[in-house]
Amino acid sequence: MGEFFQVVTHEQALAAILPLIEPLGDRERLPLSAATGRVLAEGVPAPHPLPQFARSAMDGFAIRAADSHGAGEGAAAELEIVGEVPMGGRPSLRVGPGQAAVIHTGGMLPEGADAVVPVEYTQQLEDGVVEVLRAVGGGQHVIQAGEDYAAGEVLVEARRRLQAPELGALAACGVTEVEVIVPPRVAILSQGDELVAPERQPAPGQVRDINSLALSVLVDQGGGRPWPGAAILPDSLEALEQAARRALAGADMLVFSAGSSVSVRDLTARAIERLGRPGILAHGLAVRPGKPTVVALCEGKPVLGLPGNPVSAQVVFQLVGRPLLAALLGTACHPPARLQAVLTRPLSSLAGREDRVPVRLHRAEQGLQAEPLLGKSNSIGLLVRADGLAVIERDLNGVAAGQAVWVELLP
Repeated sequence: MGEFFQVVTHEQALAAILPLIEPLGDRERLPLSAATGRVLAEGVPAPHPLPQFARSAMDGFAIRAADSHGAGEGAAAELEIVGEVPMGGRPSLRVGPGQAAVIHTGGMLPEGADAVVPVEYTQQLEDGVVEVLRAVGGGQHVIQAGEDYAAGEVLVEARRRLQAPELGALAACGVTEVEVIVPPRVAILSQGDELVAPERQPAPGQVRDINSLALSVLVDQGGGRPWPGAAILPDSLEALEQAARRALAGADMLVFSAGSSVSVRDLTARAIERLGRPGILAHGLAVRPGKPTVVALCEGKPVLGLPGNPVSAQVVFQLVGRPLLAALLGTACHPPARLQAVLTRPLSSLAGREDRVPVRLHRAEQGLQAEPLLGKSNSIGLLVRADGLAVIERDLNGVAAGQAVWVELLP
């Protein structure tokens, strides 16, 4: 293995591997209450229109729109109140010419009515008469039957992650169970003679393993499941290769933590080279932190070699690991939420490299401010204290204080 590598952008690395990944097909059936965050296997058609009946979108009066034409502050339309629409039931009354019925938001539109005038545009008189102070058109303030979904229309498309809106649409049509994709199993191997499990007391020169747990959380957030056979491995090529082969046989994706730096100790890349074709597709990303990253595909399974530093490992997993998981699930990978903020101090950078710097956000008279949190990439406290990552674009040589930057919000 050579000592030097040629860096590429993380977009170039993803462009090389994503077209080669086949989405997983194993399925399981779950109740809606257990399906949050899971990926739908097949599109679900609406068994009936949604809503099933025309209903009011406002509190007010159900009327015939024609009876309000010409109404205004100076010339109110007077209508006879013929009753009130019950909530949760079919109205027994009928609205005829010159009549109105009290209706509440969500109430079923009574026969004869074709519009709702909001209560704030009316004035009720004592003798059972309401004055309409503003004209409404036919269908105004009414949600028509099938306006949201027609019968047979797809409620939620296949390979879409189920969150509150999707689950709500399914529940509204009485769908109580769904078929979802079985989550990708992701094996996480931490490597280093200095690493011990978090529950152990480190000896002098040892440190507790941070990345196994942190990366497992990111895998969960990305829709995957940590493979239970992962372990902390010594700095041994033979041990690393044996563990990697076992993990790749039992998991759908393999993530190495540590061992991906440029040196003769670059065991990760050497082990990955032996795992199968096509092998390493990118070794070195034009990002900081996270430059010495390995991206590979071995016998159809994505393999990711991350730096051991906690900040680097988590930043790169968000950039590359999440899209790999999404490809296995066959779903879209949405970029993290971002907003603009003004730097409170200058940040240096190198052209050709995209930097991500942990920042804390706070409001000031001048607007949203981003305070850089500077430190070494092995300081997990940087991410604990940060609200997001300021992105220094790769065509810049730095950003001056007072300049606006994009900040990617941390999950």
